[in-house]
Amino acid sequence: MDLTQIRTLIQVAELGSLSKAAARLHIAQSALSRQMRLLEQELGIPLFTRHGRGMVITDAGREVLRSARLVMTGLEGIRAAASSAGATLAGQVAIGIPPAVAHVVARPLMAAFRRQHPKVMVRLVTAFTGDLLDLLQRGEVDLAVLSDPRATRLLRSEWLMQERLFLIGPPGSGLTMAQPVGLRDAAQRDLLLPSRRQGLRVILEGFVHGIGASLNVVGEVDSYAVLQDLVRHGHGHTILSLAALHDEVVAGRLTAAPIVGPEISRRLALSYPSDRPVARAAQFAGETLKDIVIERVGQGEWPGEMLLADVDGHAETGVPHSRSTEVSSGGSAPVSDMWVSQPPPPKRT
Repeated sequence: MDLTQIRTLIQVAELGSLSKAAARLHIAQSALSRQMRLLEQELGIPLFTRHGRGMVITDAGREVLRSARLVMTGLEGIRAAASSAGATLAGQVAIGIPPAVAHVVARPLMAAFRRQHPKVMVRLVTAFTGDLLDLLQRGEVDLAVLSDPRATRLLRSEWLMQERLFLIGPPGSGLTMAQPVGLRDAAQRDLLLPSRRQGLRVILEGFVHGIGASLNVVGEVDSYAVLQDLVRHGHGHTILSLAALHDEVVAGRLTAAPIVGPEISRRLALSYPSDRPVARAAQFAGETLKDIVIERVGQGEWPGEMLLADVDGHAETGVPHSRSTEVSSGGSAPVSDMWVSQPPPPKRT
């Protein structure tokens, strides 16, 4: 038995398909199938039940899989221990970040690497959660910030925060931070939103379905920059996090209002692939991202709350909301000074 067989076992068990596992591992399906047969012969037990739709792990296979995961975790620990904790890192790291989050964390994240580990080549990949998940599972990024990822053995994830979402409109829309908008009203606006393959859209539809309504989507846009530009020029409204749009709102290029009845939010998680060790540069990136989020939320610059839990059903603990998120469903409420500075909407001509 070798590490290649262990990695193959984990991938086949998670994906339930030799062809999918072969594509992810970039090896021929015939070679992968041979590895599994040799492993089963060596252990003397069937690890999978094979059928036309794929492969299902057996009860005995589950026990082997559990041990295989412990082996990979132990290997990661050995590699981490072999490196001096204080040594300057080198190499490269690819970090996947949703566009709205990137606007908040990219500069301090890059500054931390340049200051502490200048020999690391940092590649920032901005995309919506659906695309980031694909990149993460294909090994094209080393870690990623994902929006409400499902608990899965393919990923090791921990919650970062729960961020509140706001109705965003063009100049002159009448939206203001002092006047919340009901979710039913927000859903009836002409909305420009990401497509259904993106996590944000799924979250929004879930909230709206919960009040017996539906979203009035007039356009689907899977580009954050294009989405923001279309809203700015009056082609519709959208629903996004407010932190990344601070400068636009303060300058009057966009307007924003809290959504109530109920408030809507999404959870952000920090995710790593579970089938391979996490490099020290990726570990540093993850810890730095957590520090940035803690600082921004604590200072009230990122409306939301911290979440302290793994994405596996364990209990979570929230840090109290900052002042910028305290808006009751009964009407207007105080907001932080950074949002009070939003200018009044220009008069229509």
